[in-house]
Amino acid sequence: MAAEAEQVERTRRKTWSRARSEVFVPYSLHFTSSTRNPSGEFVAQQARNLAVDGELEGVTSLIRDRDSKYTGAFDGVFISEGARVIKTPVRAPKANGFAERFVRTVRHEVLDLTLVLGRRHLDRILRRYAEHYNAQRPHRGLDLRTPAGTPEWPISAELPGVRRIDVLCGLIHEYEAVAA
Repeated sequence: MAAEAEQVERTRRKTWSRARSEVFVPYSLHFTSSTRNPSGEFVAQQARNLAVDGELEGVTSLIRDRDSKYTGAFDGVFISEGARVIKTPVRAPKANGFAERFVRTVRHEVLDLTLVLGRRHLDRILRRYAEHYNAQRPHRGLDLRTPAGTPEWPISAELPGVRRIDVLCGLIHEYEAVAA
């Protein structure tokens, strides 16, 4: 799914700055570069970059809204990778609920708690959050597994040692078992 993800609004020197980043959620999450004004050419190039990196392998469908920035070139990238492009109905904001819910999750877990200093900072924050989202964050729709898959840990009567890993400067905490 592709969605115009973040309109990050933060006050800096009494001016509003906005940055947008495209989000692609095939089975796991991939962020592309952010820009102030995404155009059709920019969005199509970001999709091409994902295709070249092999990130679109196994993607069977793309659900997208009818924004004018999603041009034929953008759709062509996904079609050439074997994906079916599905456009949401006109004036139906709830039709792309997965992407909308994800945007809400990112805002709640990261962006509402972070002062974004610029485009590069936003890109770094979103890329690191995507790593956490794909590899560590459990998803109810996947029976509390991660999109990347989690190794099965044997159940033991002994309490293992636990190590905390801080993500995004301590904004998010990941936990893993430590060998005895």
